[in-house]
Amino acid sequence: MFVDQVKIYVKGGDGGNGMVAFRREKYVPKGGPAGGDGGKGADVVFEVDEGLRTLMDFRYQRHFKAPRGENGMSKNQHGKNATPLVVKVPPGTVVMDEDTQEVIADLTEHGQRAVIAKGGRGGRGNTRFATPANPAPELCEKGEPGEERNVILELKLLADVGLVGFPSVGKSTLLSVVSSAKPKIAAYHFTTIVPNLGMVETDDGRSFVMADLPGLIQGAHEGVGLGHQFLRHIERTRVIVHVVDMSGMEGCDPYEDYVTINDELKQYNLRLTERPQIVVANKMDMPEAEENLQQFKEKVGDDIKIIPISAFTRQGIRDLLFEVADLLEETPEFPLYEVEEEPSVHRVVYKFEKEDDGFTITRDSDGAFVLSGKRIEKLFKMTDFTRDETVRRFARQLRGMGVDDALREKGAQDGDIVRILEFEFEFIE
Repeated sequence: MFVDQVKIYVKGGDGGNGMVAFRREKYVPKGGPAGGDGGKGADVVFEVDEGLRTLMDFRYQRHFKAPRGENGMSKNQHGKNATPLVVKVPPGTVVMDEDTQEVIADLTEHGQRAVIAKGGRGGRGNTRFATPANPAPELCEKGEPGEERNVILELKLLADVGLVGFPSVGKSTLLSVVSSAKPKIAAYHFTTIVPNLGMVETDDGRSFVMADLPGLIQGAHEGVGLGHQFLRHIERTRVIVHVVDMSGMEGCDPYEDYVTINDELKQYNLRLTERPQIVVANKMDMPEAEENLQQFKEKVGDDIKIIPISAFTRQGIRDLLFEVADLLEETPEFPLYEVEEEPSVHRVVYKFEKEDDGFTITRDSDGAFVLSGKRIEKLFKMTDFTRDETVRRFARQLRGMGVDDALREKGAQDGDIVRILEFEFEFIE
């Protein structure tokens, strides 16, 4: 089964917890704090494996959670960092954040890696909090939560040449003739329901990858037919081979078909019009093909190069392959996304942005005040509420963020309930 788009959940590992410990060794007076830091949580890393051709594996496993770091230990021993969780993906995979629609990574080369979700740092042990005023603190941090996100994986095939056209114009037959690929061929529409790849070699030793894509029809860019879900595979191709049925067997006008397909490509992605296109007049072995070809040439003009072939009799195939190979040599790759500027160019841009408070306050139906926000929830998760000194530190952090004043402005009074995640506190003046 060919799968080219999936949605999965990834989470980096949480950091290990810091430890509260003290040296209690014989002959070591005033040993002091000796709690070690926790280890770093594991990253979720995507790595390209050229042996994969589909995203099928992600249909069965959609959650990827990296291991957490080891907790800190006594005698100032730090916890071990967790080993990154490596997930194999096929070449041509684009990773996109579902919420922001931001492209996180475009993975094309074998062995290429990208960190999709970062692990959290380890919490600090009580040794880190020792000061002259408090030389023996009973204070530590829990590990930082790892980054978590829902991502969309899209597979866009790595092919040099893409075959496009209406259903049953002979794309699969052409691919089977010029390569060792064995696509399904039959006398009905939408025989091809998944993309097929084939390695093509010309008589002079040049080679390239050709992709046969499911047939397009009018409205494909809006989801009509099979074209919508497979149009994405054309985006990586450097040359488009537009196959047109010149026989007119099904009562179709070759010129109208040609215009319709080009309009669908333009509507789907305007940048597809940048690709050089070779028009292939197929089924020239049929009776009315020559007459239709002359009319087609008159309508498209002399600027469009047309190569007449018959995939069935293999007429004109050699000339077509030479033409495609020549065009590939002079056609650069088209990046899917804008490439960042060269690192040698350094620019400093100053932009005023309002500082985020780090929290928001809402009111539940039961009257409780609800604190939410990434920053405040992160502080909450890194606080060990089993130790009074750590709780007092958390209260000072909230006061420093302006939470107390903000609650008073919202009308909070002594004894009101304040909720963070699933935990509740009393507001005390």
